[in-house]
Amino acid sequence: MKKDLISILDLSADDMQAILRDAARLKRMRTEGRSHELLRGKNLAMIFEKSSTRTRISFEVGMNELGGNALFLNAQDMQIGRGEEIRDTARVASRYVSGVMIRAYRHETIENFARYASVPVINGLSDREHPCQLLADIMTIQEHFGSTEGVKIGWVGDGDNVCNSFVLASALTGIEISVASPPGYEPPADIIRTAKELGGRVAVTRSPEEAVKDAQVVVTDTWVSMGEESESEKRLKAFNGFMVNEALMKQAASDAVFMHCLPAHRGQEVSEEVIEGRQSIVFDEAENRLHAQKALLVYLLGDGGQ
Repeated sequence: MKKDLISILDLSADDMQAILRDAARLKRMRTEGRSHELLRGKNLAMIFEKSSTRTRISFEVGMNELGGNALFLNAQDMQIGRGEEIRDTARVASRYVSGVMIRAYRHETIENFARYASVPVINGLSDREHPCQLLADIMTIQEHFGSTEGVKIGWVGDGDNVCNSFVLASALTGIEISVASPPGYEPPADIIRTAKELGGRVAVTRSPEEAVKDAQVVVTDTWVSMGEESESEKRLKAFNGFMVNEALMKQAASDAVFMHCLPAHRGQEVSEEVIEGRQSIVFDEAENRLHAQKALLVYLLGDGGQ
């Protein structure tokens, strides 16, 4: 039976840790210049409805370093951009490639693609979740704190796709997450309910200070995501007071770090002083997209790295 990664909950806690152990191994091998062509002869189709920097580079470089090949496919240059049904594209692509990564506006698009594909499908980002980013984030937290068990995350800002994946992952990792969002921008109720039912520790507040109090990790994301540009003025007004700045970071634990999945808008969701300061690990986090996704690709397309 094929394995997909559409939601972070498609992984068990053991699956996630196995992938992250392999990510650490592949990172060491890359640093040491050792070959790790575990996916020689494999091809990954990468379908982009949304533009990308980190997702495209990390998947393309990752497949190359694993000995495989990645195909960049702009949805507007494909027949789905002219109305071909997603189920037909999924079935045709499955005859050509070993797996598909798709970055889409709607989560349902990726679910539908995976339903009809006979090869593994990876959610490279949707409006509901960003599981690939989450794997890199958990890897980064483990590198800095040794473990995620009992680590408190203070999320400040939009309860978006990355936030949703963090909330759900609380049930897999032992993290505790407190989310501060203005009214109407908190994570969906069903995401929070699912996480709690699975044992996750999740709190939602209106106060950024409450969310980050004693947190080891402070996280934020852009207030205006792709596809939300028409809401820009409304969102900037709603999120006034939710910037992560030096004063807010002082409310966190003394060893706290700052994370952001990027791209960042300095002076909006985060101040220049924080993102460029000593507590910022955003570029370690960005690098780990490569290592975590390479391990994920081996898990889904190869032999799990064994």
